[in-house]
Amino acid sequence: MTATGVRADARIVARADGRGGTALPVLDGDGPLALRRTRSAGCEARVMVVGAMSGPLGGDRFSLTASVTEGARLHVGSAAATLALPGQAKGEARYDVRLDVADDAELHWLPEQLISARGSDLHVTTRAELAAGARLVLREEQVLGRAGEEPGRLTSRLTVRIAGRAVLDQELACGPGAPGGWDGPAGLAGHRAVGQLVVVRPEFAGHPVEPQLLDECTALIPLAGPAALVSAVAPDALRLRRLLDASLASLDGRT
Repeated sequence: MTATGVRADARIVARADGRGGTALPVLDGDGPLALRRTRSAGCEARVMVVGAMSGPLGGDRFSLTASVTEGARLHVGSAAATLALPGQAKGEARYDVRLDVADDAELHWLPEQLISARGSDLHVTTRAELAAGARLVLREEQVLGRAGEEPGRLTSRLTVRIAGRAVLDQELACGPGAPGGWDGPAGLAGHRAVGQLVVVRPEFAGHPVEPQLLDECTALIPLAGPAALVSAVAPDALRLRRLLDASLASLDGRT
């Protein structure tokens, strides 16, 4: 820990083990980013991110990198929601995630919700770099404030590139100091939970999804590549999860 907050880095590398499974030659985390391997499912290795400390707090700097090499299958989740809190150190906290997925590799990136507590200031970036034949399921969920609480400041940027080509680059800013209109009719419209689901599958190149409103709070959008984006808003985290789970089930049913 420094005067400006905690600095923590974690790294996962998944490789095909040559026997139909996935090995984890690198599974390294420190401080608040503890990594635990859990029971595998078929050829898929599973990792849980366990928060060993509170945070991120003001001034903290977290980074997490996951690399999935050719032929490997990896599922990453988290043991609990991430709670952004104000800290003694001044300045925003940062949480940077980098995902690399090779040809004939698959990553399911499914952490629990990120909760922006009152007084916090967090900037999150998630960057996914995929080869042309990679597969990805990525879920992000943000909850603005705990029950009955106003949110902190939250800025979240999500970037997805396939074979070097950007197919998604979006940023969401909410809470005190965010650009005006974030909570208005053209923004979250009073909702306190917002989420994205990105699904990348090579077969979408020949059979792209059709844009549609899945309900009044959920939109399915084809991306400029073998990928689809689901965006949803909801009054709370439970409803948001149900919307995204139903959307993923719908996409699974068409393949």
